[in-house]
Order: sequence, then C-alpha cells, then structure tokens
Amino acid sequence: MKLITTIYNLLWGDLVTIPLPGGGSLGLSLLVLLLIPAGIFFTARTRFLPVRLFPEMLKTAVEKRTSSQKNSISGFQTLIIATATRVGMGNLVGVVAAISAGGAGAVFWMWITALLGSSTAFVEATLAQLHKEKDPLYGGYRGGPAYYIHNFFTRKSQTKPRYSLIAVLFAISGLICWCGISQVISNSVSTAFSNAFHIPPLYTTILLVLLAAVIVLRKNATVKVLDIMVPIMAGCYFFITLFIIFKNIGQLPAVFHHIFSEAFGLRQVAAGGFGAVLMNGVKRGLFSNEAGSGSAPCASAAADVDHPAKAGLMQAFGVIIDTIVICSCSAFIMLLAPADLINGLEGMDLLQAAMNYHLGSFGVIFIAVTLWLFSFSTFIGILFYARSNVAYLFGDNWLSQTVYKLLALVMLFVGGMAAYTFVWDLGDVGIGLMTIFNMLVIFPLSKQAIDALNDYEKRS
Repeated sequence: MKLITTIYNLLWGDLVTIPLPGGGSLGLSLLVLLLIPAGIFFTARTRFLPVRLFPEMLKTAVEKRTSSQKNSISGFQTLIIATATRVGMGNLVGVVAAISAGGAGAVFWMWITALLGSSTAFVEATLAQLHKEKDPLYGGYRGGPAYYIHNFFTRKSQTKPRYSLIAVLFAISGLICWCGISQVISNSVSTAFSNAFHIPPLYTTILLVLLAAVIVLRKNATVKVLDIMVPIMAGCYFFITLFIIFKNIGQLPAVFHHIFSEAFGLRQVAAGGFGAVLMNGVKRGLFSNEAGSGSAPCASAAADVDHPAKAGLMQAFGVIIDTIVICSCSAFIMLLAPADLINGLEGMDLLQAAMNYHLGSFGVIFIAVTLWLFSFSTFIGILFYARSNVAYLFGDNWLSQTVYKLLALVMLFVGGMAAYTFVWDLGDVGIGLMTIFNMLVIFPLSKQAIDALNDYEKRS
C-alpha cells in the first residue's frame, strides 16, 4: 500500500510548484506536465483541429455506417462507447469538486483543457486505427495503445516477439485501472440511492451487479445496450439543463461574467487563489475527458471506417461532448443556484441542493438516477476497452476474457458495500501509468496520425 501511495503522489501530487503574486502558488503534477504540453503540441501540429475541423467532426459523427467485416461496429458506435466511459463521475462529482475548490473560473479552464485534449484524442484514436487487427473472438477489429506501442518498439526486430515490455505494462495498468473504477462506480451509485431513496446499499449493489452480468457476459450485448442507453441519458441531462437555463435566462450573462472574471480576475491573483482556479479546472478537465490516457483508442480501433482519420475526428468530437457540453451542464446547474444556498456544500450534496432549488424533489431524484445511468454505462464501456488488453496479454481465448469480466463484477459488488480508498488510489495509479506509457509513444508516432489527417483532407 505504501508503494501505491508513493506512485499516486508522484503522478497526481504537485511535482513542480511555481510561486504566484499575492502569496499563492501553482502546483503542477507529472500528468499535467505531460498532457497540457502534449495538447498544445498536437493542436499546433493539426493546425487547430478542434476549431478548424469541427464541421467535419459533425459530418463524420452522423455519417451512415459502411461495414466490411462481420460483427464490426461503426465509427459512431465507438464514439458512443467512448462517450459512455467519459460521461461518468467526472461530469457530476468532478465538476462539483472543481467549482468547490477553484470557483466558477475553473469551468473556463476545463473548456480550454477540452479543446487541447481533443487534438490529443484525435492522434491516439487515429493511431489505434492504423495499427488495428482483426478480432477472431468477437469479430470485427481490435487494438489500442498496447498494439501500437508493441509495433513501435518491435518494428526493427527481426524476430517479431510476442510481447513488448511497455505494451505489457500499459495493458496491465489498464486492467488495474478499470477494476478500481468498477469499485468507485458501485460505491457512488449505492450511496446516491441510499441518500435519495433510502434503499440499503446491499439491494442497490445486487441489482447493479445482476444487470451488468447479464450484459457483459453475453458476447456482443455491450454495444447494443450502449447504443440505446447513452444518447438517452446524455440527451435527458442536456435538455433538463436547457430547461433550467431558460428558466433562469436573465441570470445567464451574470454566470458567464462570473466564470470569465474568476478565470482571469486580478482579485484571484492578488489573493493567491489563481493557482487553485487554474489547476482545479485543468485537473478535472483532464480526468473527465481522458484524452491521452489511452482508454478511448481501445474503442477507436474497433471502428469499421473507410479512413483512419474519421475515427480520430469522432474521438476528438467525443472530448468536446464530454467537457464542453455535459460538464458545462453540471456547472450551469450549480452556478444558476443562489450562492447562499450552496455555500459550504461539497460533492453530491452541492449538486443535489442546486437541483432541489431548480426542480424540487424531482431534481434530487433525477440526479440520483442520472448518476446511476452515467456510472452503469461507464462500467459497460470499460469492459469493452478491456477486451483488447486481455487479448494482448493472454491471447485469444474466452477463458481469460470471462475471468476478467467476473473479476470486474466482483469489484463492482465489493465497491457497493464499502469504499476502500486503497482500491480507489489503485484506479488512479492505473490511469496515471496508462497515460505515461501511452504518451511515451504517441509523440514519436504522431507523424503517422498527421499524415493520415493530411491524406483525409486531400480526399475530402
């Protein structure tokens, strides 16, 4: 446990501290030092892809499926899978935490992080497409960072080894991370239902595990369920937020003024609080959109698209959906509530208090159900991600695939009954290590993704 804590502090703790005027400081973790410069670099290399090619992202997302492989999935379906995992705890609890610790200005820095992260997401998703393989178990294709990392380190080898060390470490880190997230998911759901409906955690957890088992233990039920579930849950959350905004339309200019003034305000700098505003927005944005962690490329590799860049554009669009749209929904719900009502509140208590103000008891129930849907879809999505990592480590066999699914279901049950902070830290360590191993390779391989983008634009 001490080793895990040490690694956690190295990845997520302040590695570099920069003094600021007013007596404050700006703490930079290792992951921030990796991901923000990467986002800036890839944004420049793609010539500001998130803005320049946004219409192309929309066009690609609604494009009709063209399938050439049995049981393959479309690019849009991989966007749904990635959105299922991105739209989760980070969009509810993460945004609440960012605003609680950093104020309204943190929202602006979450937006900036998303724009930078979408370029990183494009590069890693395109690489996953370029290095994908046929999937003999599930049909269609598979791949992800473990595969393009393997190809990068073994491309000059004459013997074509079965494994590459960094690829193995990435795959193991991913499996550890997703098991840890499974526990976080069930604990959050059981707690929310206990608060909203006074249902004992045991009953909520048993139902959650049984529903998850029915879906994930079937061969190809995952994509079918997410195809229906994700658009409905994200759409409902978005339209409820629109209703709240229109109901409080007169306050909207003041909310935007609040966000921008705190993001750049001299008051925050003078008071030494600018570092908290900036870093809470950046850290929560990175955690929410997952760009650079190597998770979403596990889905992107499965896409049956007629050009690799299309998978990249869809995942870049997914980052924008996650942070610019869904995270902003949570932010507006809170910022449109009276300040004296939510002062001193944190976490789900803050969000539920805001929803109670806007919609009464229905709002509290709505948030509990939304959290359940967001979390449940995340669990299904991460087990789709795990397929390719399990196959890379243990080969193409149903035994290893099923064993990992059963392990994740056990963690889902354990998490619903009690919160073990060690396992939560393990999940954070897992995603941190995934990010480091992934970033080691996507920088030198990024030329392949840029070449694919250039080729795509010439053909368009």
